[in-house]
Order: sequence, then C-alpha cells, then structure tokens
Amino acid sequence: VQINNPSIRTMVTSIISPSLLSCDLANVATDAAQMISYGADWLHMDIMDGHFVPNLSFGPPVIASLRKANKEAFLDCHLMVSQPMNWVKPMAKAGTNLFTFHIESEMPEEGGVQTLIDAIKESGMKVAIALKPDTPAEAIEPYASQLDMVLVMTVVPGFSGQSFMGGMMSKVETIRTKYPDMDIQVDGGLSPKTVDQATAAGANVIVAASAIFGSDDRKGVISALRASVDKSLSN
Repeated sequence: VQINNPSIRTMVTSIISPSLLSCDLANVATDAAQMISYGADWLHMDIMDGHFVPNLSFGPPVIASLRKANKEAFLDCHLMVSQPMNWVKPMAKAGTNLFTFHIESEMPEEGGVQTLIDAIKESGMKVAIALKPDTPAEAIEPYASQLDMVLVMTVVPGFSGQSFMGGMMSKVETIRTKYPDMDIQVDGGLSPKTVDQATAAGANVIVAASAIFGSDDRKGVISALRASVDKSLSN
C-alpha cells in the first residue's frame, strides 16, 4: 500500500530514531553523539521497570546524564512501565522531549488516560501512545487529536533483537488513513530488509536498534532507513 495523500508529504517527514538499548552501554554518550553525527534525528530510549516488561533498562538518571552530555538531542523516551503517571515528573526533570506511554499500562484512578496526557503536556513534554501487538488501532481514537505521535510495536515489547511482525502493518495503514498528519513510529525488528513494509504502510518514524549498532556501516543503515521513508512519502 503506497500512501498518495499530498498532505502527508507536506506535514510528515522522515525521522530516524536509533535505539540506544543496543549501544555500548559503557559508552552511551559516545554512541549517542555518533548517531547524531551519522544523521539520526532522535535518540530512542527504552525505559523498562521490570514489571510491565520483565527486563530492566534505563531510568531517569541515565536520561539526565545523556541530556547533560548532549544538550541538543531530541530524547524519544518509550516507557514500558506499569504506572507511567509516576514517571512523568522524573522524566521531565531528566530532560525528556517525548514521553511515550503504553495504553495497556495502569492509568491514574481519577481521569484515566486523559489525566496522564494532561500531566505530560503540563510538564513540557510531547506525548505519544504506544500500542502492543494485540492492541487495536482504535484504542487511540479518543485521544488522537492530542497526540504528537503513535507508536505501533512490531515486536512484543521488552527485549531487543526480536523478529519484525509484518502483520502489524495493517494497524499502521489504519492509523495513517485516519490521521494523515500523525507521526507514526514503528519499533521492533526494523532493518533495511524490513523497513519498506513499514514505510509503505505509512510509518515515518523508524526505530532501529541491533540493525544499526550491530552493523559495520552504521551511517549506511541510517541512510537506508531514511531513504525508505522518503521514497514512500514521495509516491
């Protein structure tokens, strides 16, 4: 499915967001700076609490350290946590630009998802909703007009290195058709071999981890991912 809506070409651009979960964790700032120098637009940071997903990863102290080392980088933070509301203020203080929460996680007792969205915006961050593979696109409908982005997971969240789930592309297509100006991010198993499926469906924000950091030509991978988005947006 090629996207032929002219408004997409003017409103949506290619954004490449390398996932630092696959970088050299002893040299996060160095790898982050390399990604920016190689043309990456954002830095994707996976925040895991060991509850919503079984793994533990980065938290606010790492984000704050990265922000101190790179004051200009756009920090794209994907929160795989049980209670995202508890993380809003710490993540904002640490320097997060975009706070992506899972709609499947626990919401505030009063006001639910809306209360969380309001808190994120009031803290000065952009806001996105992430959808697990089993969660339908329709879950974002009540909140879509308030979102800066939607993240469609193309693997089960929690671990790097899983295989890309091509079956999620119908979800991307549904969101793109309904919200032509929405930034749509895909995360999980993206590489030069799989990205064309995602960009043809309408994804414009590409997260890649092992495909970039496991390559001998990291800059070339970033360029290949961007070329795929740009080609789909120009058709």
